[in-house]
Amino acid sequence: MTMRKEENALKQKSYSFALDIVKVCMSLQEKREFVLSKQLLRSGTAIGALVEEANQAESRADFIHKLSISNKEANETQYWIRLLVDSGVLDSEKGEQLFEHCTELIKILTASIKTSKLKR
Repeated sequence: MTMRKEENALKQKSYSFALDIVKVCMSLQEKREFVLSKQLLRSGTAIGALVEEANQAESRADFIHKLSISNKEANETQYWIRLLVDSGVLDSEKGEQLFEHCTELIKILTASIKTSKLKR
């Protein structure tokens, strides 16, 4: 399965997002916020890990499945970002940046999944 430009962009953007998540979570843990930061770290880094897995998929169905799980993780990540911002634990400006970056990932994931389903 060859990687199209869209998947390459997804791979780069999801990795960049994971780096941002790691940095935010390290900052949250310095503030002694361990439980919510751990949830954000898990879901926020899983997005890119699943994109990496998808690029090594054994079939188109496996590829779609991995991207679908990545999409679910991205939606969960948005939940944790909203919760952290609304509870005052995360700065609203940083939260908005993360939320927008995650929204962009969701749009790319959704488009990739739709395209892959059409090609089945």
